[in-house]
Amino acid sequence: MTDFRLQSLEAFQTLKVPSFGPVLDINFDEFLYYKSTNQEVTNDWNQIDEKTRGLFCDLGVIDAEKKYLAGTSNQYESEVIYHNANISKDIIFMSTDEALQKHPKLFQKYFNSLVNYKENKFTALNGAVWSGGTFIYIPPFTKLDRPLQSYFRIDTAALGQFERTIIIVDEGAELSYIEGCTARSYSKNSLHAGVVEIFVGKNAKCKYSTIQNWSTDVYNLVTKRAIVDEKGKMEWVDGNIGSKVTMKYPSCILKGDYAVGNSISIAYAKQAQFLDAGAKMIHLGKYTKSNIVSKSIAEKGGIANYRGTTKIQKNAICSEAHVKCDTILMDSISKSDTYPKNMVSNDSSVLEHEASVSKVSEEKMFYLKCKGLSEEEAKELLILGFMEDFKKELPMEYAVELNRLLKE
Repeated sequence: MTDFRLQSLEAFQTLKVPSFGPVLDINFDEFLYYKSTNQEVTNDWNQIDEKTRGLFCDLGVIDAEKKYLAGTSNQYESEVIYHNANISKDIIFMSTDEALQKHPKLFQKYFNSLVNYKENKFTALNGAVWSGGTFIYIPPFTKLDRPLQSYFRIDTAALGQFERTIIIVDEGAELSYIEGCTARSYSKNSLHAGVVEIFVGKNAKCKYSTIQNWSTDVYNLVTKRAIVDEKGKMEWVDGNIGSKVTMKYPSCILKGDYAVGNSISIAYAKQAQFLDAGAKMIHLGKYTKSNIVSKSIAEKGGIANYRGTTKIQKNAICSEAHVKCDTILMDSISKSDTYPKNMVSNDSSVLEHEASVSKVSEEKMFYLKCKGLSEEEAKELLILGFMEDFKKELPMEYAVELNRLLKE
């Protein structure tokens, strides 16, 4: 691992910042790259100091664990501080640091095999300084009836958080995984550069839901990718509410025949926010299917872009891909652009793309105001309706959380 970190650092020092999307004016010397909590991982909230426990209680994490989850892992700054799970002993669910020590052969088999550290400047940075994150292995034909969850919190000015998440869902198994992220607001910028690698086996299913509500001083620059075997299914449900800048494009490599990849996402950009998000679907297997639904909202001068790639390779015969991008602009100073790359390399496959950009309908606003709603209440109702497709894909407690965030 030391050798890997040194190789990653060398790559980071030579690779350039991405030239597409938002301008990234980042001074990497200003960040703190690791902050210890000086606390052992525990499964008892009473062992967590009162201030931190109160924070996670206010975020609803503790309550959600009792009501909805089969297991949870909570990272504060650079370390996992709380971990608890009510699952089969055959399932591996632990911090990635712990998995490196306890399951080295399994770890080495999958680590850095799907997202290579040389891919871009931020995967290289993650490779050099990664800490925390979640490692999950679901054995063959094992199906969890409740989700597993990880929550990541930045609470220090100018901190970098670099978790590494690896999820393996073996043949015939099923997993629903939830990720939450928040940060306190400071005058100094913070950096989040996580890496997620997901392996979906034959006839297996994985659903990865996330709501990221970073403060508006966080650069959110992550790489998330899944590879899907024969008749497997991968679903990304991706919500981006906060951050200063987001660059995130969850990907599916549909390797096996009849594999399925879905991505439904929202990006809500307000003043001084630039959200550049989307999805990537790479069809390699025959009879594969993918579906991308992207919802964007921009107001008060925010920028919410869709950037995505759908590629159906020559041997991926009889495959289908659908891309739909919808945007609402709340005023005349906000912006949204769509940057799709759609490629089909055989004549038996179908790829459809549709996009729409609209302003808030004056007729609908007038109708709702006539029913006694204020202008803000009418806007809120229209936005919640626009998000309905996305909310239906979220676990119930996260749909409630999303409503609260949108109202704020």
